[in-house]
Amino acid sequence: MTDTVSIIVPVYNAENFIKETIDSVLKQTYTDWELLLVDDCSKDASCDIIKSYDDERIKLFKQPENLGAYAARNCGLSLALGRYIAFLDADDIWEPKKLEHQMKFLKENNAGFTFTSYEFADENGIGNGSVVRVPKILPYKKALHNTIIFTSTVLIDRNIVSDDLIKMPHMASEDTATWWTIMKAGHTAWGLNENLVRYRRFSGTLSANKAVALKRIWNLLRKVAGLNIFAASFHFCLWAVLAVQRRVHKGR
Repeated sequence: MTDTVSIIVPVYNAENFIKETIDSVLKQTYTDWELLLVDDCSKDASCDIIKSYDDERIKLFKQPENLGAYAARNCGLSLALGRYIAFLDADDIWEPKKLEHQMKFLKENNAGFTFTSYEFADENGIGNGSVVRVPKILPYKKALHNTIIFTSTVLIDRNIVSDDLIKMPHMASEDTATWWTIMKAGHTAWGLNENLVRYRRFSGTLSANKAVALKRIWNLLRKVAGLNIFAASFHFCLWAVLAVQRRVHKGR
């Protein structure tokens, strides 16, 4: 397994954003990567846009049927050749030194599972100055009430964290479920407190729907963490408080 970073991107009707996302990978100062774009039966021009790139590191794979982001990511994981796995959503944007700085951080700390700070952006990908800051170390118990790990910031060393743990389950908030599963198995999440990702948010999306978010967190606490109703209630209340606090920090 090489030192290549395998970047996994699930794609579904992303024609309005996928070019900017791919371009942000091409601008990386760390160049040893492969970009695995897994199309989940898009009905728009997403695949045509991807095919227009003439770079052997950019690879398009098509799902035979629409199965969702979890299945697309798992498909990418099964095809990945690199030692390192990075996740990137089809509408998010990496800053040019994202991989360079995060790889350095990972190796300096001998970490298997890392994530970074990120900034909220509008539909045009322009950051709004609201940055989610992260702690250097996030233990499992704290992660249960602090869902601060954002998918497009994650970088994992497969020599330390097995693919069985990285594989995502078929459930709502499959990404958070995966991070908890990795940490529950004994791996610490290491946070690089540097804003290296822009998270494009849209009004009316699942993550913007607070009622849905509350239901998802409760389900994760009960089914993934396996907490009883009293422990789940404790972490649920803490999560509700921190969910507000972590979105008020400003500046890069």
